[in-house]
Amino acid sequence: MTRNENAEEAIDVLQELGLKEYEAKCFVGLTRVPTGTAKKLSEITDVPRTRIYDAIRVLEAQGLVEIQHSSPQQFRAVPLAEATETLRDQYESRVEQLHDALEAVESVESDAKSSVQEVWTLTGQTAIANRTNELVEDADDEVVLVVGNDELLTDELVEHLNSLPDGVSLAIGAVSGSAQTEIQDAVPEATTFTSGLEWLRSETDAEHDIAVGRLMLIDRSSFLVSSIMPDTHTEQAIFGTGVGNGLVVVARRLMAQGLVPSRDPGQVDG
Repeated sequence: MTRNENAEEAIDVLQELGLKEYEAKCFVGLTRVPTGTAKKLSEITDVPRTRIYDAIRVLEAQGLVEIQHSSPQQFRAVPLAEATETLRDQYESRVEQLHDALEAVESVESDAKSSVQEVWTLTGQTAIANRTNELVEDADDEVVLVVGNDELLTDELVEHLNSLPDGVSLAIGAVSGSAQTEIQDAVPEATTFTSGLEWLRSETDAEHDIAVGRLMLIDRSSFLVSSIMPDTHTEQAIFGTGVGNGLVVVARRLMAQGLVPSRDPGQVDG
């Protein structure tokens, strides 16, 4: 990526974080020089000089730029680490504000009935990872997880798995012995096994075959199955709930392949 491409990417991200185009351009421009006047900043950013001052005032109010009231005025960006932390705080504050506002929105309809069986789709690794973490956190009795892609066993997921209460049984399947060893080291309280689902990982044409990413069953009533698309490497998933859901039954039996029956958390003691 060239210097100009990096600058454009930074400008785009700053706009996604709430800055307007000229504000983002001015901030990125100031990161390229120790200090700058409105004239110099206009030259390196292509922002009209008459708009520089408005953009700088906004950036100063947000704690991203400092102003030296000389003649002419000099501007400089705050240190990168400080700017990043300031933007992070502002972003998190807005997310919390959004959460509170959405939580307070009055529902248009009140549905007292809860669906016995539901199947939904999710797209994107971040969204699926968040749903996975939420499922683990809400587990009451049992978590069964088969990891088809080692990269999906993130530090955050490991933290959630290690935080399960003592009463929740945990079994994690891997597609290879080496992966099983790594999982056992990362989650020592889990029952680990090498899954009998060899088709989780294609050995013939991995570049073009759809690979299964993760399979998860929670309390024998909720399941999540994801796949990795070969062209875009995008993760897609289906998520289902319901004790009587046929997909849950199939998922439970499939996921237990490779797990010693006596250690299968889904088996009822006789």
